[in-house]
Amino acid sequence: MEFNLEMKNLIITGGAGFIGSNLIEHLLNVGGYRITCIDNFDDFYSIHQKQKNIEFFVNNPNFRLIHSDVRDYHFLVEQLTEKYDGIIHLAAKAGVRPSLLKPMEYVSVNVEGTQSILEIARNKKIPRFIFASSSSVYGTCPNIPWEETECELNPISPYAASKISGEQLGKVYSNIYDMQFFALRFFTVYGPRQRPDLAINKFIKTIINEETINCYGDGNTKRDYTFVSDIVIGIKSAIDLEIESKFEVFNLGNSYPVTLIDLIRNIEKILDKKAIIKWLPEQKGDVPLTLANIQKANKILNYNPKTNLEVGLKLYYDWWYGNT
Repeated sequence: MEFNLEMKNLIITGGAGFIGSNLIEHLLNVGGYRITCIDNFDDFYSIHQKQKNIEFFVNNPNFRLIHSDVRDYHFLVEQLTEKYDGIIHLAAKAGVRPSLLKPMEYVSVNVEGTQSILEIARNKKIPRFIFASSSSVYGTCPNIPWEETECELNPISPYAASKISGEQLGKVYSNIYDMQFFALRFFTVYGPRQRPDLAINKFIKTIINEETINCYGDGNTKRDYTFVSDIVIGIKSAIDLEIESKFEVFNLGNSYPVTLIDLIRNIEKILDKKAIIKWLPEQKGDVPLTLANIQKANKILNYNPKTNLEVGLKLYYDWWYGNT
């Protein structure tokens, strides 16, 4: 397999979104990368926010934007005319709860879209494919902390199932074609530019406005919150990784779960305001606990998350305050 370890020329799908725009900005800042971004500016949340996400680098000579749906295979094949070193496939319909309402749409974008981008990689002979998977693939798997070798995946949402499908498609392509496929399972990513529908953003706005927070369950559900800059470093490590293996899965989490009520208490401390909470029954699709075993990522990717929740929340609030 011929592979340019410098990874100079990359395709990043979903690059105008939360993680994608942070990744592109970082890569362009460190230098040595040319980025082709594919994004359809889906209206799941504000298109204006996505336009703001890329305003910092949209005119960079090493950046190119292709406004397209990842399922538009023939259009993209015509547009992608260069020799590329890798694809980072971040584009997807996001969110567990919304996937329960629109399962067919999630399967179409997340499974058919991944198939389309894999075909582009095959057609263009792109040697490395990095896939944004999710901690949701583990579902209610009882074997905590979750390891990449876990066979008892127990997804409980169409979103989670779509991410497992993407991983399995990648495994097929890595077996059949001259392609490396790395699946990165992200654990509850938060930070600047995060989607407005996510809990941290909603809690900050609600507490500031002295409105009622709707919380589901008893407040003891736990999430492995991971700051976006740590995720970005993990992705970059996967981009630059020197390894012969054709298929790998890595957990990218913080390995330190926090209860819902502790998350709220930390936000209250930053805002110096008390939350008004309304407790509601648990929602379908929500899991009680997420916790990443990150030993493999630490060993192979040298992945070592630096940002604890208190620091990350303050960094996010400072960004949020400056952009509100």
